[in-house]
This record gives sequence, structure tokens and C-alpha cells, in this order.
Amino acid sequence: MDTDISFCYETKIGTLRISENGYGKITEIYTNAGCKCSKGIETDALRNTAKQINEYLDGKRKTFDIVMDPKGTDFQKKVWEELRKVPYGTTVTYGQLAAKIGKPKAARAVGSAMNKNPILIVQPCHRVVGSDGSLTGFAIGLDMKRKLLDLEGVK
Repeated sequence: MDTDISFCYETKIGTLRISENGYGKITEIYTNAGCKCSKGIETDALRNTAKQINEYLDGKRKTFDIVMDPKGTDFQKKVWEELRKVPYGTTVTYGQLAAKIGKPKAARAVGSAMNKNPILIVQPCHRVVGSDGSLTGFAIGLDMKRKLLDLEGVK
């Protein structure tokens, strides 16, 4: 299949567009802006992903069981893979994440990979903070980052 299949879902944080590759692997989760979705196409993978995200937002889920196929460079995919290991209710710094992938001087490159994260919430870039613990960049805004961290009990 050449194009992703998308469907929009209403959640506590707004409309999410969830996309899959036609083979049941999630490729994107985006919010609000530009939510243009195919009409009448809702797959099991899309429905299951929306269900799990809603459970997370309701405080009933701490981990996700979703097969993903994010599009990105090898470096970005390595960062995102390590990012998925950051436990619910905890944070890491960009530098710590860089060290975990074996590139301790690549904090800025890790930040760039976070900026390109196509699968929000499930690849929890909201759990990455500045070296001083401050909230820094988040694709859907720092207020939303704070809300997600509050949901997870991170102060």
C-alpha cells in the first residue's frame, strides 16, 4: 500500500489523527491542526490505538501495546526506540537520552529527533526535559506537555 490510512478521533486533548500503513502498523499520531482523514476507513489498528490513548488519558493505562512503523532516519528511529523505554511517571533529559543511545554529545541531535517524532504520546517525547529539569519544546505546546506529565504524576 502506497499511502497511509488515517482516521480522526476525539479525545480529552482534542482531535487526534491516527494513521497506519495498511498493514496494521501505526505510522503517525498527530493532534488538531490539519486533521484531514479518509472518510469511512477505520481499521482495527486505528481503533485499538485510539482506545489505548483514551485509556491513557483516563489514567487507566501506563504502557502501550501498539505495533508501530514510524518514518524517520536511522538515528531518529534509534532515539524513538530508546524514548519508548522511558517509564510512565518519569522524565529524562536530552543528554541522558543521548548517552543511552551511545552518543553522549548528541543532546541537540536528540532534541531534533524529538521535534520530528511522528507518533505523539505513544513515543513519549513529553517525558524529555531540559538539563535543568525545565519543560522545553513539545510539538503540541508546553501546556499540553505539562498536562501529560501531571497526568503521570510528574512534578
